[in-house]
Amino acid sequence: MKRIAQFALPFLLSLTLCAQTAPPSSQPSGPIDVQLANTLIQLQQAAEDANVALGKLRVDKWKADGGQKQQAQANIEALQRNLSAALPELLQKERSNPQDLSVNFKLYRNLSAVYDVLASVTESAGAFGPKDQYQALAQPVSVMDSVRRSLADRLELLAASKEAELTRLRGQAKTTATAAPTGVKKIVVDDNEPATKSKKTKPKHTSESPQ
Repeated sequence: MKRIAQFALPFLLSLTLCAQTAPPSSQPSGPIDVQLANTLIQLQQAAEDANVALGKLRVDKWKADGGQKQQAQANIEALQRNLSAALPELLQKERSNPQDLSVNFKLYRNLSAVYDVLASVTESAGAFGPKDQYQALAQPVSVMDSVRRSLADRLELLAASKEAELTRLRGQAKTTATAAPTGVKKIVVDDNEPATKSKKTKPKHTSESPQ
């Protein structure tokens, strides 16, 4: 778990930075369903609870060496920045664009990184800190794990729906292109029809009067 958290931490920091510089969210793409709305409420509450619990950690009093304390403190600070900025912004975008595949994927990717690092901090709190600090983090971690699984299932269904829609549109475009007229006019020539003789116009002669 600690090794996973070490890989997730730089990614977590980059997501926080992107959230601070990201442009405003686009217009809503469709109504949000009840199940997703409840899932996002659970995630938001878990994120707030985790942020409060992280603020109460006293890593300096943990029974760990200096390197472990330093790593844990860096993880805590990265998590607090993400839970205060990046994750709330992604939640808002998800509520506004629930059918947007890119928005769903960004939320899932961020939550996965948050979960990996938070689970590592929770594990360290249980190993080196007092029991109450571990318990305060254990519940949010459990909720985030459940939510990220739900988001993964939603991503799979949404991707399949988008693929089916794309296939339908491609078939529709192909049918339209096949049925469309070519726009080339055909001229039918009847070989049995006698050719029309052109009338020759005789030139007019103008007579000059004698001088």
